[in-house]
Amino acid sequence: IAMMQHETNTFSPLTASYESFGRAIGFDEPPKGQIIIDTFAGMDMALGAFIDIAQARNAEIVAPIAAYAEPCGAVEDEAFARIADAICEAVAGGCDAVLLDLHGAMVTQSFQDGEGELLKRIRAVDSEVPIGVALDFHANMTDDIVQNASVVTGYCTYPHVDMYETGERCARTLLAHLDGGPKPRTIWHRLPLISAMLRQTPSSEPMKTPMEMAMSAEANGKVFNASVFGGFPLADIPHVCLSAVVVCGDDRATADDLCTSILTTAWREREGFIFHCEPVAETIAHAKQLAEGPVVIADYGDNAGAGGQMDDMTVVREIVRQGLQDVAVGPIWDPQSLAQMQAAGVGAHIELNVGGKSDSPAVGLKGEPLRLAGKVKTITDGQFILEGDMMAGFPVNLEGTAVLDTGDMELIVSGSRSDVYAPQYFSHAGIDPTSKKYVVLKSRQHFRAGFEPIARHILMAGGRGVCREEFDTLPFKNLSRPIYPLDPDCEWDGASNT
Repeated sequence: IAMMQHETNTFSPLTASYESFGRAIGFDEPPKGQIIIDTFAGMDMALGAFIDIAQARNAEIVAPIAAYAEPCGAVEDEAFARIADAICEAVAGGCDAVLLDLHGAMVTQSFQDGEGELLKRIRAVDSEVPIGVALDFHANMTDDIVQNASVVTGYCTYPHVDMYETGERCARTLLAHLDGGPKPRTIWHRLPLISAMLRQTPSSEPMKTPMEMAMSAEANGKVFNASVFGGFPLADIPHVCLSAVVVCGDDRATADDLCTSILTTAWREREGFIFHCEPVAETIAHAKQLAEGPVVIADYGDNAGAGGQMDDMTVVREIVRQGLQDVAVGPIWDPQSLAQMQAAGVGAHIELNVGGKSDSPAVGLKGEPLRLAGKVKTITDGQFILEGDMMAGFPVNLEGTAVLDTGDMELIVSGSRSDVYAPQYFSHAGIDPTSKKYVVLKSRQHFRAGFEPIARHILMAGGRGVCREEFDTLPFKNLSRPIYPLDPDCEWDGASNT
């Protein structure tokens, strides 16, 4: 049982080192062995489900590594090699089955399909061992993943509130085979479609019906597993796509028909996968007119959950310009400002250049700090355990946080990046988001798991950054073309990628 999780935004200037695969969860490097079982058992992730199910069967668990890094640019070759080697060495020691908690959108410095490369390396060690793989909803599916995994399942939700259940679905199918059931077979198709992430959620159309078709077929036992993958569009690689994967027994015809029907439905509604952006000034002006809060303003253009640096100040600058009051902002990734606030101490009055410390050369952006003055209100270690509907039990490590109180605004700076899954990202630093008129955070969709229950209004703000939804402004060079909507006349003939 192992984990290697990374979603790679190839336009991000940041890279993922070996150590970063541990730091995000509070370790100096990726944990190994018994500490994985102790840390992740019961956690709301596929890895947690794998451990729980194996323990329930009194199986001997070999846990070589659990590697989780916040999305950013390419995974460094050394990091990939060390993580892959740890997994392959464990497989070489002998096992009855392999269960992997992967992402499906990892790009390394040398490989455009990190998960496919990992699976090929495992197969070079053991060509027969059953391999079950749980993937993120944003996986960009490839032949190498499908050909080398025995079972593939994906999250059915976005925000991803079924990570544990996805692990259960994967393990259940694999263990049924180990118990003498039919050998799993996999059918998959892909669409020449790059879909906006803000239009992907299965809770609404156009993704709702395709996902319901998949979930219904699996629930009714027509197939072992059925998954729809929205794909991760912020990667300049050939296999960006929206796809469907069906795991079946001997009835390949039913699986193929289901796969084709799902994607035919999605393709028919392809225009619905385009997101139409609004100028930031208009979004903030709209927020200013709303009488009651909390008003949650989500800066999707620069969110760590899709690889952004989390230090662009465009949205905050506009909030200051338009004079919004009673505002909570954060976290902003700024280790330099954090260090200054830590040195000054709680209660100190300080003036800082907040954020804007990083450039994004791939999209032609220079960092622009925002000069702010205020009082250091709180300093914390930035560590807490997630609660709520998504990733409950996950050990968040922001590597320190501090709150700058400017009078109109309380702003959190942090030592590391993280998507904002729950109100704890504010409450851990002494800010009650339910008491604020405006709550400003950097996220695209995952924040909804924790903030929809407390928000009176939610507005999406398209700040600058590498997580934009305007795909025609991204310098793609390696996409398979034609692809919709970059090529509006693109056609799909229903051809299979079986």
